[in-house]
Amino acid sequence: MQNNCIINIENSINSGQVFLWRKNNDIWYGVNGQDILKISKSGTIKSYQNLKTDFFRKKDNIEKIIKSISKDEITKKAVKQYLGLRILEQDPFQCLISFIVSSNSNIQKIKSSLKKISEKFGVKVEFENQEFFLFPKPEKLANATVDQIKSCGVGYRARFIKEAAKMIVEEQIDFKYLKKCNYQEAKKEICQIPGVGNKVADCILLFSLNKLESFPLDRWMIRILEKYYSDKFHLETKTITEKQYELLHEKIVNHFGPFAGYAQQFLFKMERENYQKKWL
Repeated sequence: MQNNCIINIENSINSGQVFLWRKNNDIWYGVNGQDILKISKSGTIKSYQNLKTDFFRKKDNIEKIIKSISKDEITKKAVKQYLGLRILEQDPFQCLISFIVSSNSNIQKIKSSLKKISEKFGVKVEFENQEFFLFPKPEKLANATVDQIKSCGVGYRARFIKEAAKMIVEEQIDFKYLKKCNYQEAKKEICQIPGVGNKVADCILLFSLNKLESFPLDRWMIRILEKYYSDKFHLETKTITEKQYELLHEKIVNHFGPFAGYAQQFLFKMERENYQKKWL
């Protein structure tokens, strides 16, 4: 079981969790809020702001998690295939905006829009002889016009981005509190933000707010559940209603346990790779 402690940087970054990352030779560079992270081949993290970060969530007891989620042959296969895949601990504001932008979109388009948002509203910095743009502060996006945000290619989501930023600035949403409270409470709070439905909320909760039982359900995940688990998680309708989402989430957590979010990542990664979908 020792090899469970290995972190596969490539698979973790290329798993639909983050978008503002690029690879230079064997080194990954990424924007994480008001910081830039450099990740070497060996997994050493250097921070532009000299901050300590647990980006790969080393605090998680990965052996216990893998044992807990390996409930069936499908998950066991996914875990074996992508051992070293981790859930990343991101800057919550960047994560919030990223997943508002992500709705009804694809990875390439999300990446392009977020890059434009950072270049237009973020601060330009130099790190390791390269130019980067930090992710904009909430104030910057809250004070921008909808049209200015729209020019970054986000379409109808521009209004949601502005509103979300405003709610953070006005402290209607408190990330510190959301990290501490339980899943239900955090989800209720985050779903008050315009443009944040169940799936987007679950991504933000899982990738930036410590809620490891979050299980984002998009068309990919629903396809996976129907393909491999039709007997367990049967869906009545093509589109998933709020009530159905809740019931399905309950069934999923009953099956996979309190670290269901990890199961989601392994299954999502496996299926996207099977379909040879483009990542970063």
